[in-house]
Amino acid sequence: MPTPATPEPSRQRVSAAERRDALVRAAVYEFAQGGLTGTPVDRIARAVGVAQPYVFSLFPTKRDLFLAAVERSFEHTAKLFERAAAEYDAGRSPRDVADKLEAMAWAYHEMLENEGDRAWLMIQHQAFAACYDNEVRARVRDLFADLILRAQLLSGADAERIDEFLRYGMSLNVAAAIGVEALSVDSDWIAARRNATTAGRRDA
Repeated sequence: MPTPATPEPSRQRVSAAERRDALVRAAVYEFAQGGLTGTPVDRIARAVGVAQPYVFSLFPTKRDLFLAAVERSFEHTAKLFERAAAEYDAGRSPRDVADKLEAMAWAYHEMLENEGDRAWLMIQHQAFAACYDNEVRARVRDLFADLILRAQLLSGADAERIDEFLRYGMSLNVAAAIGVEALSVDSDWIAARRNATTAGRRDA
């Protein structure tokens, strides 16, 4: 799970590359909660134990830091797919799955079910929400395309199955974000809402 980086002791020498990595890790966590507009850079700087001007020496704008966090989240998902595919090839899939694409889908589903991984989910939603910004939209579009192509390369699945995989994944994202098991009209949570609405009309 991406968590705010622990500030380094002041006497310990830390390279710029290490500071950059710590800032990106903290940025994933903070932007997942507040989004591009609602997250102050100073909050991310404090999480790492550096001054805000230092952040801007590594990332010229808040958008640059946000995009670095978004890129990290897509990298995380790509590595998840790669591990699932490798486990399937090695006969070590934790579930009884038919092929690598199913193995990847289950791995993604299990990540979303893990509350400790929630920041990885929410930074995706924040990335989509920030697509009002042209530069963010273009980068997110490229990252999304690269992830889809990666899934196809790893699985060897045809276009129709990849499209189904994508639709399923996006459905899982929304369901996980709102805290339900699935987006289906037959789901218990929708039935409960239907019953509550019906009861409210009777009482009106």
